[in-house]
Amino acid sequence: MELQSLGYVGISTDRLDDWSQFATKLLGMQVVECSKTLISLRMDDRKQRLMVDRDSKNTCSYFGWEVQDAAALERMAAHLEACGVAITREPQRLATQRCVEELISFSDPAGNRLEIFHGAAVADTPFLPGRCISGFRTGPLGVGHVVLTCEKIEQVMPFYQDVLGFRLSDYTLAPFKAYFFHINSRHHSLAMIETGKNGVHHLMVELFSFDDVGQGYDLALGESERVAVTLGRHTNDLMTSFYAKTPSNFMMEYGWGGRDIDPQTWEPFECDYGPSLWGHDRSWLTPEQRAKARELRLGAAEKGYRAPVQVLPGNHNLMRGVCPWWDAATENRS
Repeated sequence: MELQSLGYVGISTDRLDDWSQFATKLLGMQVVECSKTLISLRMDDRKQRLMVDRDSKNTCSYFGWEVQDAAALERMAAHLEACGVAITREPQRLATQRCVEELISFSDPAGNRLEIFHGAAVADTPFLPGRCISGFRTGPLGVGHVVLTCEKIEQVMPFYQDVLGFRLSDYTLAPFKAYFFHINSRHHSLAMIETGKNGVHHLMVELFSFDDVGQGYDLALGESERVAVTLGRHTNDLMTSFYAKTPSNFMMEYGWGGRDIDPQTWEPFECDYGPSLWGHDRSWLTPEQRAKARELRLGAAEKGYRAPVQVLPGNHNLMRGVCPWWDAATENRS
C-alpha cells in the first residue's frame, strides 16, 4: 500500500473572511498565510494542512495523498499510467505552493482532483491554535478523512480500491448507502455516500480532547444554522462528533475518540444497525431518511449495542466500580 495518509486538502470559497473566522475561532486552526486570495492553515507541525482559495465554486478543490518518498511517488505514477490514468507531473512552482518536494495530479472517475506527493515541509515554529484546544490527532494518520458524494458508488469505488489501493473497512445500506475505506490505522480516511450527485459531503478533523469537541459544539450552537448534524457517536469508527456547515457549503465533522484498526488483519462488515449509536440528527437527510435513522438508533439502543470509549494515555482516569451488578457483568465480559 503506497498511499499513507490524507496529507492536505485544498478548499475553494467566495467567503474567504468567513473561512478565516470559522477555521480559527471554531475549529482552532492557525492561519499562517493570509491574502486577498488565499488562506493557509496549520493543524500541527506541518507548514500547512488546509489551503483555502478565493473561488466561486465553494467546494474541496483537491486532495493531497501522501507517499513515503520519491521512489514511492514514481511507482505510483508508473502504476497509474499502466492503468490508463492520465497524470500530470506538476512543476516545482506548484510543489512550492503546496509546501512539498514533488507531486503528481489526476482525476478520479467522479471528477475530483487528486494529488499524490512526498516530502511535506515541517514548520520551524510551534503550532499556535486559533482558540484554546489540546490539538489535532494527525501525524501518520493524516488530516482526518474525507467523505465524497457519488451519483453511483459502483462507478467510483473500483478506482479507489483497485487502482489506488484503498481497503474496505465497512459499509451501511440504511438510511443511506455508504462505504468506508482505510489506508492506515485510522478506521477510514475516505468514504463515499450515494446521493445521486458527485461532490464533497464532509471533511473530518479529530481532536485530542473530548472537551475540545464539546466546547466547539457550544460555539457552533451560538451561530445561526451552523450545526448541520447534532452531537452523536458513530457505530463504525466510534467517533463522538458533530458536523458544522463550512463557508463553502460542505460540512466539517469535528470529532474525538476515533478507533484504531490493524490494516493487515481488519475484516470488513456490514454495519446493519445504522451509522450512529446515538445523536447525529442529520439535517441534510429527507424527512423519511431522518425517521429511518432515528428508528435504527432506537433499535440499536433497545438491543443494547455499546462500544468502549477510545482514549489515549493520559486522556482518562479509571474509576472504581461501585455497583455489584455492574462489577459482575463486566467481570463476565472479560
